[in-house]
Amino acid sequence: MKAQNLRYRQVHLDFHTSPAIPSVGERFSREQFAEALKRGHVDSITVFSKCHHGYSYHPTKANVMHPGLKFDLLGEELAVCRELGVNAPVYISAGLDEKEANLHPEWLNRPTPNAGPDFLNNAYYKLFCYNTPYMDKLEAQVEEVMERYNPIGVFLDISAVRTCYCQNCLKSMRDKGLDPHNPADVAKQGEDVYAEYCRRVERAVRKYNPNTYIFHNAGNITRGRRDIADFDTHLELESLPTGGWGYDHFPMSAAYVRNLGMEYLGMTGKFHTTWGEFGGFKHPNALRYETALSIALGAKCSIGDQMHPSGEMNLSTYDLIGAAYKEVKEKEAFCRDAKAVSDVAVLSVEAVAKTNDRNAKPDIGACRMLLEGKYLFDLIDLETPFDGYKLVILPDAVPVDEELLARLNVYLAAGGKILATGKSGLNPAGDAFALDLGVTYEGKNDYRPSYMVPAENTKMVNGITSYVMYSEGQNIVPKDGAEVFAYLAEPYFNRTPEHFSSHQHTPDKPDSRRPAAVYTENTAYIGWNIFEDYATKGSLCLKELFLNAIETLIGDEKTVTVKGLPDRGVVTVTKSPDGGKLYVHLLFAHTCVRGTGIEVIEDLVDLHDLSVSLRGVNAKSVVSRPDGADMAFTQAGDIVTVDVPVLSMHKIIEITL
Repeated sequence: MKAQNLRYRQVHLDFHTSPAIPSVGERFSREQFAEALKRGHVDSITVFSKCHHGYSYHPTKANVMHPGLKFDLLGEELAVCRELGVNAPVYISAGLDEKEANLHPEWLNRPTPNAGPDFLNNAYYKLFCYNTPYMDKLEAQVEEVMERYNPIGVFLDISAVRTCYCQNCLKSMRDKGLDPHNPADVAKQGEDVYAEYCRRVERAVRKYNPNTYIFHNAGNITRGRRDIADFDTHLELESLPTGGWGYDHFPMSAAYVRNLGMEYLGMTGKFHTTWGEFGGFKHPNALRYETALSIALGAKCSIGDQMHPSGEMNLSTYDLIGAAYKEVKEKEAFCRDAKAVSDVAVLSVEAVAKTNDRNAKPDIGACRMLLEGKYLFDLIDLETPFDGYKLVILPDAVPVDEELLARLNVYLAAGGKILATGKSGLNPAGDAFALDLGVTYEGKNDYRPSYMVPAENTKMVNGITSYVMYSEGQNIVPKDGAEVFAYLAEPYFNRTPEHFSSHQHTPDKPDSRRPAAVYTENTAYIGWNIFEDYATKGSLCLKELFLNAIETLIGDEKTVTVKGLPDRGVVTVTKSPDGGKLYVHLLFAHTCVRGTGIEVIEDLVDLHDLSVSLRGVNAKSVVSRPDGADMAFTQAGDIVTVDVPVLSMHKIIEITL
């Protein structure tokens, strides 16, 4: 059962409260709780049954109620939500329970054979293994919540596939004929344990309600692991920009999950930094932008807060949240069930390699360049069909086996375009190109860094010169008919203690150029890991080389062109469920860095005299939403161009077809 019609304006109300804190909930009142929800325009709020400290916030037989709590706090919160018509999923900490960790350290996860918990110095929670009697306790706690409260949803936190060498997992492996010394067998055990945990949770929930939502939060939706996502009824994409994720993480996460056929929330926070920050507030403009970004990318919204141990809601927080959710409330009708329009598919390295690496640099760099270049894109796994995309990108490290090769060749034969970089396109052995990209492979280049020299007439801000490339390069020979658009120049030597030059690296050696990037009729190949390089270094020349290539391949076919929107601006296009309307979302917010690497939004800077053109569109009318004001547009053939005199953070342009 998949969740349907999730609410747009959710709060995730953390309540991790130490047993050393007395008088828990003594200042809670139904009236004040209701006032906060009203001020925040909240229509859904996740409230706590059990927190990371391990205590329940209601009377319990399956657990221990918080020693500082004297009443049913969860029940009181749920009663207010029912009166207001606010949805209220219930939170249960699944992977952490500090109370039980102190009682039963033998139930803890052991990620390596010699790992052990530190109860002397580590002022933080310890992680449990679900293949222990702890799982029996957790299942009973889930059942109790369902029997007592029958909530609309259950949110289980800190739940993921894990490596474990505890005594129970070692015994299970040996009983199943698995070898604990074999990393592949240990990984299989982790998969088995997680699947059984999910089955037991679902059984406990479904015993009481077949429609209750279930979400297992691991802080990330693993690309290429639809089997894991299938244990959830919906997805909640944790992405706090100021908490370390940054402002380009959520667009990447949404670009993947929107192809999974599930509703999803974009989860940010009200905090200046991240979870557990009492007294931390971001500027209202930041939350306004973050929630606008969520709905523009097809998500519902969730904002993280943490209630004070006293049980009193912080009304400043709900005034802050309300500034964002008031606008979401006005806009959500134009976002509901709309489907993203995408021209480009990026085949995720995480999904292909099955690395569970949420920070796969090729994925990050490719999505970052496309976002900045104003291309409409999805981040896909191997289960996503290629047809419907104008371009498929294989970023840096996508080997091509026989099955993938067959699919790509069918796609090319139907008129599709492919752009590959680095070692993408090579066979699994890595010694020759499986995919015909107009080049022959001669192995990796011996020099790092090397230099990229664009071909003449290539548009580069700093002209035709040598640009340093920090990532690994490949040696290639173009086939007949391939057009070279960039060259690799080698340095005099690699930097070593025996011979080095200057402060960083050796300059390029004159007359050392060799072809490094080529076009064919329907492909482009760039012989460096440019996306990894961009994720790490962010050099302008990398993006320029890439955007030149993508423009050459599909420039005349791309759906949307925006003029006047800076690199930090975002454009998305969605189509209404009946196909009769298109919605163009334009977003821009000025970001700056405060402290050590905390990216914040405060001041909003209006942009003037923008225009948006859409290809393949015949417009009957164009209005802005939610105000409904007419917008000036021109129609030239199948291209409609809309004038945008002013963009103030977020604009929705509705085009009736």
